[in-house]
Amino acid sequence: MTAVAQSVARLPVILDAYDSVDPSSVIQPVAEVIREASNVTYVVVTDENGIRYSHPNPERIGERVSTDPSVPLSGAIFVGTETGTLGESWRVKVPVFAEDGDIIGAVSVGILESALREEYAGSLTPLLAALGGATVLGVLGAAGVTAVIRRRIYRLEPREIASLVDANEIMLHGLSEGVVAVDGAGVITVANDAARELLGTGDRELVGLPAVEVLEPGLRAVLDDGEREGRLVLVGERILVARSTGRQRDDGRAVDATLLIRDHTELHEAVRQMEGAQSLTDGLRAQAHEFQNTMHVVGGLLELGLPDEALAVVRREGRGGALGVEAADALHDDPELAALLMVKRIQARERGMEFEVAVASRSDPQGGLRAGLIGEGDLVTIVGNLVDNAMEVGGVGTRIALSIDATPWGVAIAVEDDGPGVPEALRAHVFEVGVSTKERHGADEDAPQGSQRGIGLALVRRIAERHRGTVALDDSPALGGARFTVVLPISRTAAVEETAR
Repeated sequence: MTAVAQSVARLPVILDAYDSVDPSSVIQPVAEVIREASNVTYVVVTDENGIRYSHPNPERIGERVSTDPSVPLSGAIFVGTETGTLGESWRVKVPVFAEDGDIIGAVSVGILESALREEYAGSLTPLLAALGGATVLGVLGAAGVTAVIRRRIYRLEPREIASLVDANEIMLHGLSEGVVAVDGAGVITVANDAARELLGTGDRELVGLPAVEVLEPGLRAVLDDGEREGRLVLVGERILVARSTGRQRDDGRAVDATLLIRDHTELHEAVRQMEGAQSLTDGLRAQAHEFQNTMHVVGGLLELGLPDEALAVVRREGRGGALGVEAADALHDDPELAALLMVKRIQARERGMEFEVAVASRSDPQGGLRAGLIGEGDLVTIVGNLVDNAMEVGGVGTRIALSIDATPWGVAIAVEDDGPGVPEALRAHVFEVGVSTKERHGADEDAPQGSQRGIGLALVRRIAERHRGTVALDDSPALGGARFTVVLPISRTAAVEETAR
């Protein structure tokens, strides 16, 4: 109504009519056309004294308006409810300005309150019907959605869901076995604390990251292909057992999958220690028989009246044991390494192999190796894996030589044999995970499923890289077979402290 009133007040035909002899004859027809087109009750145009120029009842033209016209005639707009000649109405009054800015009249546009109530009452029934229909549809739709959601959540209540989530979090992060779940797009959706520890990611949040950025190739292969029995995988310097349901289906689609990983390092070391203890027991039993034979020889020499020869036999067998005098002296401060080499010599003897050990030390005035500066257990792991590799590849009559050379600045380890060596095509990959030299020589035919293959040499390389050392494979100039060489530098700080000590 405000827009209608302002439009009428600005019409040129209305403004020109104010200057005519009979303004109402021009204004009345225009006002009636606008009233009918705008669907309002009345459009009344007055002069500056409130005299009507138009009205729905032509008999009212020329009379003064029944309500106060002072508000629009003062230049303001009036909006409100008043009672006039037609009854109570809601109305708008606006001023009419001449070209020079003077107020020359007013325009009043209104709708009867009775007409508004009648229109509202007429629209109320369809409005209520529409609201009722929308309410019914909303209730039915909400019931349907609720039923679908409840089926999806196994008809659990919110408190039950919260309890299950809490229990799942406690169980998931309390497991010692690592759990990693990946969706069809290859993005990690679940990763517990044990998984972050075993993967060596620290406190980094893994959920939401692509699996290719977190998992090493060996673990990704298990995740994609599936492995129910468990496969040994080397991650960093950890030996892990990985199982998975697999992501690839027969139709080529990638689906959600779960990867379970368990630390096999401690178990692997325990098995090796147990095997070493058993071998040591067998070796000691064999040495006991050899000692008895030696005593028989000494007794026979004494009976023959040859005490000098008997004393020479005693002196020859009295020091060094299975390692020999020089090696035993050099390893007097490294009992673990000495015990390992003793067991390996006994194993080699039982397999019909010849195992030579040479240890030279220029770092300790007393002759000890001082290998503890390299790192606890690292030398044992490196030497054990290199010797095991040579012994498993070789057969009866194989000759194996180990040399350890220690200086104030590092330790050099070399293991060589007189076997067929490593093929040229395999040398560039022999230190990679999953690549084994034993398969080339038929040593895997009786190996149990899941046994360690292609892990030992990879572990040697990773330990050497951690110490900023080097690993190398070449031909043995002395024996003609393969030679594996590892050089481990000692940090300058540790070397200076050791030298000062």
